[in-house]
Amino acid sequence: MKSIHCKVFGHDYKISRHVTYHVKEYACKNCKTELTTSGNGDLIALTPKFREINDVLERIHHKRILRKNEPINKVLVKNQAKLRIA
Repeated sequence: MKSIHCKVFGHDYKISRHVTYHVKEYACKNCKTELTTSGNGDLIALTPKFREINDVLERIHHKRILRKNEPINKVLVKNQAKLRIA
């Protein structure tokens, strides 16, 4: 019954997961069909292979963000230590 709505009115895709800034996973609100963004920016079916690729991409992206913000945090900690001494 859920797929009849999608056949008549089309899918209602919502973002289910932000993998990176440009790669996202989508799920249809009605029939639960899942899509992801390909390397070309097209929407393709989310297969187990693409799910694994997205998991690795998300892990790499998260580590890169943490590494990028790490020097700022170290500077803030040093400045706070200097303020406590003074």
